[in-house]
Amino acid sequence: MILFPALILGATLGYMQAARRGGNRLDRLQYAAVYALIFALAGLFATILIDRAI
Repeated sequence: MILFPALILGATLGYMQAARRGGNRLDRLQYAAVYALIFALAGLFATILIDRAI
């Protein structure tokens, strides 16, 4: 399952991106949430594609 690692990776990258831009705590959490959703959706599609290919 690619979904959960992608979700964690997205949250981490989003948090770091907001920190680099000088965001406060709420900005960092919002970026983490949005990136986590985007990466989780991409991971879900990747999981489905891999499952159908096998």
